[in-house]
This record gives sequence, structure tokens and C-alpha cells, in this order.
Amino acid sequence: MNPQEKTRPTTRNPDWWRGAVIYQIYPRSFADTNGDGVGDLPGITAHLDHVARLGVDAIWISPFFKSPMKDFGYDVADYREIDPLFGTLADFDVLLARAHALGLKVIIDQVLSHTSDQHAWFQESRGSRDNPRADWYVWADPRPDGSPPNNWLSVFGGSAWQWDSRRRQYYLHSFLASQPDLNFHNPRVQAALIAEVRFWCERGVDGFRFDACNHQFHDAQLRDNPAASSGEQGSVSTVRPDNPYAMQRHLHDKSQPENLIFLEKLRRMLDLYGAASVGEVGDENAPPLMAAYTEHGRRLHMAYSFSLLTRDGSARHIRHQVEALERALSQTQGWGCWALSNHDVPRVATRWSPQGAPVEPLTRTLLALLLSLRGSVSLYQGEELGLPEADIPYERLQDPYGLAFWPEFKGRDGCRTPMPWVPDADHAGFCAPGATPWLPLGDGHAERAVAQQDGEAWSTLAFTRRVLAWRRQEARLRVGDLQFHDAPEPVLLLERRMPQDSRSLLLAFNLGPEPVNLRLPASLPDLVPVADAPLPSPVELSEGEEPRARPGERWWHLPPFGMALAETEDTLMLDFD
Repeated sequence: MNPQEKTRPTTRNPDWWRGAVIYQIYPRSFADTNGDGVGDLPGITAHLDHVARLGVDAIWISPFFKSPMKDFGYDVADYREIDPLFGTLADFDVLLARAHALGLKVIIDQVLSHTSDQHAWFQESRGSRDNPRADWYVWADPRPDGSPPNNWLSVFGGSAWQWDSRRRQYYLHSFLASQPDLNFHNPRVQAALIAEVRFWCERGVDGFRFDACNHQFHDAQLRDNPAASSGEQGSVSTVRPDNPYAMQRHLHDKSQPENLIFLEKLRRMLDLYGAASVGEVGDENAPPLMAAYTEHGRRLHMAYSFSLLTRDGSARHIRHQVEALERALSQTQGWGCWALSNHDVPRVATRWSPQGAPVEPLTRTLLALLLSLRGSVSLYQGEELGLPEADIPYERLQDPYGLAFWPEFKGRDGCRTPMPWVPDADHAGFCAPGATPWLPLGDGHAERAVAQQDGEAWSTLAFTRRVLAWRRQEARLRVGDLQFHDAPEPVLLLERRMPQDSRSLLLAFNLGPEPVNLRLPASLPDLVPVADAPLPSPVELSEGEEPRARPGERWWHLPPFGMALAETEDTLMLDFD
């Protein structure tokens, strides 16, 4: 098929991804239609109306390719085949057509840095040292004492090297031992992977999420990583502090400069089909990499990191991370994508909630904050319902990461539990009666099911729809400039405006469980409510209501986990003491 003749009614705007809201679907846990307890592609298709009603721009589907499921699909055994757990290629085509009919773009996961050890490429590669694919993976001889070639560690704990008795060599695996790393220094490997991506472009997908995309090259000299000094990892780490992976500076096993050239090759192919791309950048200092990886028009369209997938949810941390990325992107005209939850971290409704605090107010405030940041947004399934993290007992754990680090770390199963659809149905409508879901439903999730919230005017689901509808028509939120203004912890105060436009939006978010009275300078220009906005207008305190108030001062009152929005005709220059 000539790529120039490929038509996609949903991709007429080549910049649709800029400021887009992308809804992440974890297929194992979305909806099961065949009674095996595992979600599938027909289950996604059956519930696309719900996703479209939210008002998002695209769906991102986590891996559904043929896989032994050691890492639940992120260990790909065949890039072009659907795993029977999820359905068939015909099922995918039906899903794609239905999504496009609803005006939704479809982004699929591509795991290029590694494959399953069951992939035909690896099976051939490990057979001998001189077969046609012998150097398609990262093989290395042992040290004279038989130990691994260097000190590199796996993200999932322990050495990143696995001994293979057939070749009498070690192979590199940045994740599980069953996920061998591909050798990107081999041009034939690069060409083969680009061909795998092209297969899905020709099938009609609108974009790709590239998993662990900064792991695609390693140091060809296999130099040891230096030890990390105390505090050197900073406020963002890709792993927990009890994982030895955090004890190294990962200078040589990932984030190599050669990756930029590969991303340029990949982008040229994507541009032939009008396909967009978002890369996952798992690095302790991600902003410079994200800026380089998304340099305007040359590499990926956008990138996201673990910057807001952290345990620290303070206003200070959020501001620091957003400003760091803004500074980096300003050098390359790149583009970021923000997320507060995904399939790898505890849900933000629990992760950032103070002990004993009600879930709903904070969830809505965080959702509004996320959708107020400059960049695109990834919204994880169930986030629109305000789902908290599920507590999975040890005997029901599935995640190998959690099994390895129990009990300090329970793994990623708590954010991957079944999506609740109907409150009073078996398993909340995730699967048919009599079936056993692969993970148990989270406590309290059925009460937050889609059908339950759908009819409630003030539910979290209804709020999500209102905020998304407002963002869609509010260019200042999607693509406008962003500036933070000083405010006391736990308040975030930010301004959004379009270049050459004097009108600014001023948004305040109280991330704490106590009310806050926020002092505004006397010189502040008049603020007016924003018509049809789903966020409340600020409550202004009159003189005498605030003990510290002096004549001429103005105050905003923010309730616990409260927010406020106002508009001014003048760009704001606020300075809080």
C-alpha cells in the first residue's frame, strides 16, 4: 500500500496530539467478554462509548501482542500477532474502526528495547555465536572468574546479566531475565524494529507509545556504572529506594546519545503515515532527555517521565518538576505529556492522599490540576471514577516485581485491578457471572462503578466530563504558556495564557486537608469569573474576616482540597511573601 494514499478520517489535523488527552487502557483489566477472567479487545470495543463520552482525544492500549505474559505483555514474542488471551487481528480491526467512528485516535504500545525470550529472534540468537541473528541481542563473555561482564543491574532487582549455557555467554536484560535486550548497535535490528512499527501504521493506527525508549542503546564498551552518592538520585527515581538499582548512576546502561539517531529514523517513517508518538523516558534526570527526544519535528512528538508518578505530591515538588521540564523544552521546542497515574505506580487517589482524608475532593482537584498543565495528558483507566489503590493479598499477587520485593513493595497489581462497570453485578460487570477475574476487584470500587456515577450530576465521572469538555474548547489550557506564582505550601498557583493575548487564567489548587486563606497583593487587577468553567470562582474574604488582613488587602479562601479559577484582562505579575 502506498503510504501517501493512506486515508484516516480521524487524522486530518497533523497536530492533533499537541495538548491531546490520551486515555490509557490496560486491556487485561478493562472488560472480559469470553469468561476467562482476563480483559480482551472485544471488551474494549464494547466500552468505547464510555471513553468517547469522556471527551478524550485518543486511547492508548497497553500491549496485546503474542506473549508468554511473564511481564503481562511487555515481553513480546511476536510484534504482529495478537495474543489469544486478547482476541485476534480481526478483533483489533473492529476496535480500530469503532474508535475512529467515535472520533477517537488509537495509540498502541510498542516495546522495542527488548523482547520475550520466546521471540523467534532470540531463539535463533541464543543457538550459536555465528548464526544470522547471533548479534541481535546483547551478548558478552564472562569475566575470568565467571562473573558477569560488568556491574549493571536490572530494574526488577539483581544483576542485569543472565548466563546462557548454550552460548557460554551472558545476555543483557534491563528488566526480567525473560526479557533480553536487543542490540541497537546492529543496523539490521533497527531496520527490523522499524518494519514492525510500519506493519501497524499500515493497519491504520494513529500513533505509538514507545515503552522504555531510553533503554534502546547501551554503552558498547560495557563500562561499569558508578555508585550513586547520597541524595544524587534527586526527588525522582524510577525505582523504590529499597531496590539496589537506585544505588547506581545509570550512565552506561541506558540513555545513550546514539538513540537520537535511531529516533530520527523512526520519525521519518512515522511521518510517512501521519502517525504520532509518545516516549516513556525512565531516567532520574528526565527533562533534558525528554527535550532532546522531542526536538521539534525531528524525533518523537512528545514524551513523558516518572516526574509526577512519585510518592512526593507536594506543591513544591510538582512545581519543581513542571518548571524543570518547561525550561528544558524551551531549548528544543519539544513537547511533554503529563500523567499522575498509570499501570506501573499506585493510583494517585491513594498515593498522594493524606492518611484518612476523603478520596473524592483530592481526586477532583488533582484531575483539574493535571488538565491545567502545559502539554498533553495521559489519563489512566479508572482515574475518571476516582478509584483508589486496591490492596491485594499476597496469595493473589501476580506481578513478578511485587513477588520479588514483598512485603516492602507489593508490586503493581493494586493499580491493575478490574475496571468496575455495574455496581450490583458480579465482579462489577468486568466479567460474566461464574468467571474469576485475574485480579480481585478493589475494595470500594464497585460503589464507584461507571453505571453508578453516570446518573449522578456531581459524581467524579460527571466532573471529569465537564473539565475535559472545558479544556477541549479552552486553548489557553491546551497549548498556552504556563507560569507559576509563589504561594505557600500546599497551594499551587499558576497562570495560563496564549502568546499575544492579554487575557490570563489564574488557577489555585489547595492540595492539603486544611482550609487555606491565600493573600493577594493590593495591586492585583480585577478578576472575573470564567463563564461556563467547571472550576469554582474564588471566594474572596472581606476585610476583617482574616485576622492578619490590613486595609486594601485581598484574600482568597480555599477549602480543603479546594480550587479556584478567575480571569483577568492583564497578565499577572504576582509576588507572594
